[in-house]
Amino acid sequence: MKSIAKAAIAIGVVAAGAFTLTSISAPARTSNGTKADADGAVSVDDLPAGQATAVFAMGCFWCAEADYEKIDGVVDVISGYTGGKTTKPNYQNVTYGNTGHYEAVLVTYDTTKLDYDDLLSVFWKNVDPFDAAGQFCDKGSSYRAAIFPGTADETQAANSSKQKVATQFSRHIETKVIPRADFWAAEDYHQDYYKKNPIRYRYYRSGCGRDARLEQIWGD
Repeated sequence: MKSIAKAAIAIGVVAAGAFTLTSISAPARTSNGTKADADGAVSVDDLPAGQATAVFAMGCFWCAEADYEKIDGVVDVISGYTGGKTTKPNYQNVTYGNTGHYEAVLVTYDTTKLDYDDLLSVFWKNVDPFDAAGQFCDKGSSYRAAIFPGTADETQAANSSKQKVATQFSRHIETKVIPRADFWAAEDYHQDYYKKNPIRYRYYRSGCGRDARLEQIWGD
C-alpha cells in the first residue's frame, strides 16, 4: 500500500500550487560537479577534488535530503530514483508503475570532513532497519531502505555496518546492500522540498510517525 498522505501532498491537493505529475519532467540540474541531463540522468564525472558521492534509500527522499543536508561536510543532496529496470523514471511511474526503483538521495560530501563510514552512521540512525515493506507510513517497493555502494571498499563497509546493527539488536536486518546503479534526479518540485514547503513537510513528517519510530529504535 502506498502512502496516501505523501501522494496527496506530492500531487498538490492543497489548493495553491497544485501539480500535475504527468506534465513535469526531471530538470537539467548542475550542482557542485553533479549534472543531470534533460531526462534526469545524473553524472558525477566533474566532481571537484576532495569531494565524493554516495547513494542511499531511506524511504521518503524529502526526509532523507533534510537528514543529510544538516550534516557538516555534506555539500549537496539530490533526491532521485535508482535501482530500477527502466530509464527516465518519474514519481508517478516509480510509485505506481512497478519500475523497481527506490526513492533515493545522491549525497555529495567533503572528504576532508566526512568519510563513507560517517555517512553510513547517519543512514542507520534515520531508517527502520526491520521494515521490509517500506519505511514508516510509506509502504511499497519504492520506499524500502537500501545502501548502494559504488566500490569494493564501500560494499565491505556497508555490509560490515549492517552486521553491526544486526548484532546490536539481535535481529534480522531487512535493509538491502545493492550495487550502485544509474541515478536519476527527481522532478524539480521534489528537490529541497523541506525548504520550499516547510509547513507541508513538517505536517507530512510528523503524520508519518518517522521521528517517533526512530526514537523508539535508536533512542535520543
